[in-house]
Amino acid sequence: MNKYFKGIAAVLAGLSLTNLSAQRLTTGQLDGRQNTITSAVPFLLITPNARAGAMGDAGVATPNDPNAIHWNAAKMVFNEKNGTVSLSYNPWLRELVPDVSLSYLSIMGKLNEKASLGGSLRYFSLGEIQFTDVYGGSLGNATPSEWAADLAYAQKLSDNFSLGVAFRFIYSNIAGGAQTQSQSGIKAGTSYAADITAYYRNKTKIQGYKINYGIGGAITNIGSKLTYTTDQNQNFIPINLRIGGYGEVEIDKYNTIALALDFNKLLIPTPPVYEYDSLGNPVIDRKTGSLVIASGKNSNVPIIQGMTQSFSDAPGGFKEEMNEINISAGLEYWYDKQFALRAGYFYENQYKGNRKYATFGVGIRYNVFTIDAAYLLSFGQRNPLDNTLRFTLGLDFDALKSGSNEKEQPAGIFEMPKDN
Repeated sequence: MNKYFKGIAAVLAGLSLTNLSAQRLTTGQLDGRQNTITSAVPFLLITPNARAGAMGDAGVATPNDPNAIHWNAAKMVFNEKNGTVSLSYNPWLRELVPDVSLSYLSIMGKLNEKASLGGSLRYFSLGEIQFTDVYGGSLGNATPSEWAADLAYAQKLSDNFSLGVAFRFIYSNIAGGAQTQSQSGIKAGTSYAADITAYYRNKTKIQGYKINYGIGGAITNIGSKLTYTTDQNQNFIPINLRIGGYGEVEIDKYNTIALALDFNKLLIPTPPVYEYDSLGNPVIDRKTGSLVIASGKNSNVPIIQGMTQSFSDAPGGFKEEMNEINISAGLEYWYDKQFALRAGYFYENQYKGNRKYATFGVGIRYNVFTIDAAYLLSFGQRNPLDNTLRFTLGLDFDALKSGSNEKEQPAGIFEMPKDN
């Protein structure tokens, strides 16, 4: 039974091999059915930290975020702390297998008052999987895994606005070193990617209440296609556009409440609808040898073209384009900046994946440590994080300094001392 469950994990890993051009939907089949956009290395889109995980996966504009590199690197320079480190652990498919998980480490600090530098590492383990040939014979056990390493920089352009960039190396070994009988051969896939991000924050007063707010935008994982085979069958990585806002109201000296709202859209081509003849066979263009597209656009295109056409290539037109936008909303309540309660909701259209779930969580600040926990409750379609707890442990560099004084904080943890 344990091998059976691990086989399911292997199937899920294989989903990332899906080629966008392999879809064969007709116009009739598309009406009222799934037309999900797929990519390689989807683990890059998994929410790594428990704070955002408890707020419906919203995080592009949330302030004071030790995990800003994943959401919006431009936020780093506005963090209240000069330096932080954060470690997160996310069980995956825990109701089926015990050894699949995502771990995330993030560290960042201020170079000075206008610049910040950070790095992160995420590791997605698929546990141990037994591979078999077409006859059921064992090809041995393997330990598939994927990881990505990031380096990010943020710069203030004004007191309220910043830009950020992040560079990423991606390694995906879903075969885990196992020998296969694939004619094309399977190898580890690699890719390079970059993020371009922006962040604006400000504060105001409305009827005597202090309001802190922020607006963020990020295009993440802009990078080369990835392949797992020795042929030229290449797959888009999950290039993603995320835009959102955050507003926090200081009710009184001890109580604050905030709302976060994110909108996400993949910037990779939507699978087209192909033409079929009266016998149900696909129509092939005799000149090019490719399938004839009945609706939509060719998805086997260069990266930049794929990003631009992703706004207008859905076979169902504008309505389907709007269905490709996911919505994340979250609430956060803090008491005395020591204890937090969080809740959120994530929505994805039923024809684009049908993920819908509520999230809940808590946060505690104690001396130099911050501990966050999140819980997910899925509606309809089961979620790999159903009925599991996610945890994040944060560490404040400033508080670790012996004899530190809150009134006389240094400009940055990496800033060189000035000459007298």
